[in-house]
Amino acid sequence: MTITHEQAAWFRQTFDTLTDAIEQAVLGKRHVVRLALTCLLSEGHILLEDYPGTGKTMLARALANSVQGSHARIQFTPDLLPSDVTGVTVYDQHKGTFEFHPGPIFHTIVLADEINRASPKTQSALLEVMEEGRVTVDGVAREVGQPFLVIATQNPIEQAGTYRLPEAQLDRFLMKTSMGYPDRQATIELLVNAKVRDRAALVKPVITATAIAQMSELADEVYVDPAVVSYVAELAEESRRAQHVRLGLSARGCLALIRVAKTWAAADGRDHVVPDDVKALAEPVLCHRLLLDAEAQFSGVSIESVIERLLQQVVPPTDRVA
Repeated sequence: MTITHEQAAWFRQTFDTLTDAIEQAVLGKRHVVRLALTCLLSEGHILLEDYPGTGKTMLARALANSVQGSHARIQFTPDLLPSDVTGVTVYDQHKGTFEFHPGPIFHTIVLADEINRASPKTQSALLEVMEEGRVTVDGVAREVGQPFLVIATQNPIEQAGTYRLPEAQLDRFLMKTSMGYPDRQATIELLVNAKVRDRAALVKPVITATAIAQMSELADEVYVDPAVVSYVAELAEESRRAQHVRLGLSARGCLALIRVAKTWAAADGRDHVVPDDVKALAEPVLCHRLLLDAEAQFSGVSIESVIERLLQQVVPPTDRVA
């Protein structure tokens, strides 16, 4: 079963409506907004890395407000404990029983603010819930429900007081991107309306959590041609052989690329994936999964340049000679 043209058209219209709503709070960042929505509908999580004051928290709050679900914000600090994230079991003296008090992770959309300021032990508390959608406390597994999205923000690792996220946790994020500073027009509009202190409050719910789940199911039905699948597999193989790359694209990374390409295609009103979908999403999906060797830094080689070279070397199916 594949998605119909009518379903693809509805998907695109709803996706654009959500994007327009969130753009009320995040001016001039339509592409980043679309990436965040793609993560939500692909049942993944997104990592935003940028300097303070670029709108990372505003994006997360606006996205949460656009969906009729619950949302929570966790401010990660060096003294934050794992139980502060997942919840804790407390003994009730009146009832004579233990009761579980759920943590903020039990919400539809969770903003993990400045995640790399917490200790590695607390960061690891997110591993299970991000991968399996459940939390195990005192031996009891508890589902967090669907839809579920973690939007994590982190400051650049060069800043003081930050802990580098381990590779195992980075791989749990479907995408990694940055906001960047707004352009001049967006900055002017922001300053003219400076009296609006909370722009995220302007965003009203436009879709229910149930409709989000329906859109996720539709995205899964988007057709992917075997030639496109082969293209992704070839990109992975070339990434492992690429110069200056210590760790190439994993099987999980390949699956992530296919998943987001399906959602991206549906958001464009199509019932099938084209190679351009893969190329458009390669950088946010691959940039945190490829690890460069020590020589790369001395040679001035960046992750972005490696990905760009990969896309140039591996010929997309439409460009191959029959």
